[in-house]
Amino acid sequence: MSHPLTVVQLVPALDAGGAERSTLEVASALVAAGHRSIVVSSGGRLVERLVAGGSEHVELDVARKSPVTLAQVPRLRALFERERADVVHARSRVPAWLSWLALRGWRHRPRFVTTAHGLNTPGFYSGVMARGDRVICVSNTVRDYLLRHYPNTAPDRLVVIPRGIDPAEFPYGHLPDATWREWFFAEFPQLAGAPLLTLPGRGTRLKGHADAIELVADLKARGIDTRLLLLGARQVGREAYIAELEQLAVARGVADRIAISAQRDDARDVYACSALVLQLSNKPESFGRTVVEAIALCRPVLGYDHGGVGELLTDLYPAGRVPLGDRERLVERAAELLRAAPAIAPLSHYRLADMQQATLALYRELSPG
Repeated sequence: MSHPLTVVQLVPALDAGGAERSTLEVASALVAAGHRSIVVSSGGRLVERLVAGGSEHVELDVARKSPVTLAQVPRLRALFERERADVVHARSRVPAWLSWLALRGWRHRPRFVTTAHGLNTPGFYSGVMARGDRVICVSNTVRDYLLRHYPNTAPDRLVVIPRGIDPAEFPYGHLPDATWREWFFAEFPQLAGAPLLTLPGRGTRLKGHADAIELVADLKARGIDTRLLLLGARQVGREAYIAELEQLAVARGVADRIAISAQRDDARDVYACSALVLQLSNKPESFGRTVVEAIALCRPVLGYDHGGVGELLTDLYPAGRVPLGDRERLVERAAELLRAAPAIAPLSHYRLADMQQATLALYRELSPG
């Protein structure tokens, strides 16, 4: 039997985000499989959960984009040597540079893995994410992006391992109970009485909130009554942007059909009671987790056919694809899906266990023991 591995993951901080979530998910899988899991970060609210799950946490400043952070290089090398790391896995650019420098010149060094979680601005600084012995890409979109911008990268070092969701967290056919629905529509009475469209995404123009408002107005012009929730858009520091969206809704005559909320812990129930979940980002996404979450719940998704979102829709729900920025096709497809959405099968991939198993298999391949 192969020896247990010691895997050191590095992430800037353990607060929130896709890289952080994946760090904890892989750490959990390592512990469950009898391996040793160590995570290096500058700390955060998820540290307690990580340690409670059986991993070890080492707090070092691996987040700041500053020459001062280079002081961590000898400390990281000492850590890798002391703990006899088999695999060092960096999930962001600053930790990747620090790890790469710590491993440089080490004859029998641990194997170096990076994960490209996003479509970072190409250049020398971001290029470190393509320097791993293996580079995990969270989608084919990311793989193609790296090969296009870093053509010297050997394609066989790039491994596509999509992020995954837990079907137990997003169960197929889930419906919120009557108490939740009563409470939700009491909070947002303007959303009751017509099919609900939900666009999840933080308060940035890139998420396509204006396109969603225009969609509700275009549907209204066709005699189709809908409601819209911009879930997670209301954020501190984004007040001017929210005011702009509210003004657009007034100008288009749909202000009484729209709600804009902060981040919520009940997103699953919101998706589950939505007639359509929208993904209208005008900039390509590296993956598009909300697409998988909604489809896992058996809810139709309507989104722009580009980047990771287009890739997921092509695979899981082709009927939900529309060309980027094509307003006419968007309203036509929305009307079609609201009238008769194609059936959705239970999720057979993009599951959390798929991602965990593939990542651990990669670690074992690199360090067979």
